[in-house]
Amino acid sequence: MGRPGYREAVDRADILSALSEFDPHIAGTPPLNLDIPTSDIDILCHAPDSNRFASAVWNAFGSRPKFRMWQWSGTDRPVLGTFEAHAWDFEIFGHVDPVAEQAGWRHFVMERRLLTLGGQGLASAVMAFRRNGLKTEPAFAAALQLAGDPYRTLLDMEDWTDDALSVVIRRAIA
Repeated sequence: MGRPGYREAVDRADILSALSEFDPHIAGTPPLNLDIPTSDIDILCHAPDSNRFASAVWNAFGSRPKFRMWQWSGTDRPVLGTFEAHAWDFEIFGHVDPVAEQAGWRHFVMERRLLTLGGQGLASAVMAFRRNGLKTEPAFAAALQLAGDPYRTLLDMEDWTDDALSVVIRRAIA
């Protein structure tokens, strides 16, 4: 039978409803059609109160297989919870910043924009690097022949025009 599509798995796990007060957004490779068999489903949340968020995640998903949760010790103390449901691994990330300002969401939006501009040619190039073991941001950087830290570089490209991005894409996948 295989695993269900990512959206069906999210719906069946009732994640968006369970975390509705934290403005959950689905991100990562499945919505971009860049997932590989080991891909997880990322859920990014706005968690201004990390203790309240951690409690909500624990109560909603603590009994799920492979459940784990931890909190970074930095000043903004993001919370990360992982578990398995419906043949998918889920990663729930809660941060004090609104989702639109989080690096993970900004990467996702930039990758979606690049794929819109680059079409199947760019998607195929990125997938070739993904199948060879690269994570998403490094795969985009490799496919586009971008130098430097791929995570930072994608964020630095946010303000570029579509024309400027298209030049980079054409040069890389020509």
